[in-house]
Amino acid sequence: MTRVVAVMVGCLCLAVLGRPAFASDATLFRLFLLDGSVLVSYGEFARVDDRVVFSMPVGGRSEEPRLQVASVRAALVDWPRTERYSASARYQRYAQTRGEEDFRVLSNEVALALNDVALSSNRQQALALAEKVRRDVAEWPQSHYGYRSNDIREIVAVLDEAISSLRASTGSGAAFELALVATSEAPPLEPVLAMPTPREQFDSIMHLANMSTSSDRVALLQAAMGLVSGSRAIIVGSEASGLKRAVERDLRQELATDRQYAALSQRVMSQANEYAARAAINDIERLIAKIQKEDAKLGQRRPEVIQSMSGAVQTQLIAARRLRLLRDQWLLRQSSYRAYQRSVASSILLLVKSQPMLDSIRRLDGPPPDRLLALRTQLSGGAERLERVRTPDYLRGINDLLVGTWRFADNAVRARVKAIEGGDSASAWEASSAAAGAIMMLTRVQSEIRDILEPPRLK
Repeated sequence: MTRVVAVMVGCLCLAVLGRPAFASDATLFRLFLLDGSVLVSYGEFARVDDRVVFSMPVGGRSEEPRLQVASVRAALVDWPRTERYSASARYQRYAQTRGEEDFRVLSNEVALALNDVALSSNRQQALALAEKVRRDVAEWPQSHYGYRSNDIREIVAVLDEAISSLRASTGSGAAFELALVATSEAPPLEPVLAMPTPREQFDSIMHLANMSTSSDRVALLQAAMGLVSGSRAIIVGSEASGLKRAVERDLRQELATDRQYAALSQRVMSQANEYAARAAINDIERLIAKIQKEDAKLGQRRPEVIQSMSGAVQTQLIAARRLRLLRDQWLLRQSSYRAYQRSVASSILLLVKSQPMLDSIRRLDGPPPDRLLALRTQLSGGAERLERVRTPDYLRGINDLLVGTWRFADNAVRARVKAIEGGDSASAWEASSAAAGAIMMLTRVQSEIRDILEPPRLK
């Protein structure tokens, strides 16, 4: 057993001898597109829904580039090619930076554990420790990009020999079965491409701009302008002049297109709102068809604007159909609404005339007892009479509200009379609360009756 551990420690000492780690810039990934073009991602990219978001170098020094957040449709990416390159880039980045240090730490931990195994007098504990070390070593490549997988296999083989020896010494050798080691392999290595040249950056920006939405396109064109114009330009001379004119032309076209689509959107939404307010369903349907024709005239350059505009007009179409339904319903019920209004008009008029006295009760300031007693007589039995008014189901809510208003007013008057007769402040406050409720509910009753007497409007 001691000989096996010594051989193991010797292997580990040789294994940690390798390339020294060194610092470098962030990993430059590549997005290979199906059309054959390549986009550079400074650091990792991320898939968000149906798009890939990444940081794109747009000038500056190679060691400290300026970055532009950009995105491209995931469907345009050659994923097998992109993922192969990404795996290779991650592996090489890890190997150049942390790989050797992490492997050295693992080697030291294994060496210390095996030293404990060699010195342990408890062979069962030593066996358990050796098996744990073997599991840790075998799993290490999976979380370290398959780095030094060949060395890991050699270490595991030596550990298997040590474990076999320990099992034999503890009398459990017959139960030992050699576990297969499924280590992660290092990916096929590809040359890591360097930072693109200024012209390559410019061409990538322009290519991506042609595939982007309008807002992203303008941002990318402005980034391209920064490469050929201003104090931070990295493309200069006659080449820069020609490229600058091309970018300026594209920016002018984008701004002109934005103005055209903004005008179209304003015109269409104004018409859609007008048609919806009149429940003019046919007009809105014609307007929806007109949107596509207007978009074709403008070259179909703003699909996101057209999609948003069409969605908004569709919403107005739904509202117009709903309004038309409500207006037809109102026409069908109009006679019932007017009949109900006539049947309760005198009751509502009495409550309206009683408002000044109810307000006095609310403020604990009257009214005079003779007027209060007269109002009590006028209100007596009114709630019951209103309850006997025959109403269809769709008017029952309003009628119940009117009955409740009347009861609040009646309770306010009776509580005020009681307060006067007994000089009872508590009853006076009770009357005040009931009067406040009656006034509030009367306002609502009047509003709801006005609403049912008018044709429905778009809200």
